[in-house]
Amino acid sequence: MVTEIRGGTILPARREEIELHTADGLTLVGELALPETAEPVATIVALHPLPTAGGFMDSHVLRKAAARLPALADIAVLRFNFRGVTSPRGTSEGTFGHGVDERHDLAAAMAFVAQRGLPNPWLVGWSFGTEVTLKYGLEHPIVGAILLSPPLHRATADEVAAWAGSGKRLVAIIPELDDYLRPAEAAERFASVPELEFVAVEGGKHLWVGEEQTYRVLTEIVARLNPGVLPLPREWD
Repeated sequence: MVTEIRGGTILPARREEIELHTADGLTLVGELALPETAEPVATIVALHPLPTAGGFMDSHVLRKAAARLPALADIAVLRFNFRGVTSPRGTSEGTFGHGVDERHDLAAAMAFVAQRGLPNPWLVGWSFGTEVTLKYGLEHPIVGAILLSPPLHRATADEVAAWAGSGKRLVAIIPELDDYLRPAEAAERFASVPELEFVAVEGGKHLWVGEEQTYRVLTEIVARLNPGVLPLPREWD
């Protein structure tokens, strides 16, 4: 039976509840979703929005990436709760680190990626997750990073500029109607990275609410990680 892929759709995958262990002694909870039968061609390490504003590993774009992309694009998706964050998966130990202590959380996730031999890792940060990505992503062996709705509140101009010439791809997906950073200002603040892949999304909003905005974001992600499978199906048999 062919069914339409909607907000609550969960497509087949091998899903495993996992734990990450940080250098400062915390245990974080998460999930790894792998293609059901194939080996993954690339890996998403998902960094969620601001914990103090309700962000967690199930924030909808990241949850939908894990629900769909292993099946639709042969992509592995690793999601986890930053320190002190609770979701239905459980609670990560510790307390909110204001984008500083989360450096250890990212490092723990990348150690897990290395341990499991997950291929071609990309960081996909959303809002607060983009700050952790920009500040600390260059410390790790990644292919690149995708920034969804980057507010550029915590990442400094020098931290942004450090991506220039790094050899790691950087993609900024900027909603036209963002609450914090809109395309014109974003273009100025990312000008220090000439190789940046800049995507302004007409009608887009910070939270990417609605199936059309979700579909656009997931398409932009897959266009970097496994473009040969595009366009993404809107139905599943």
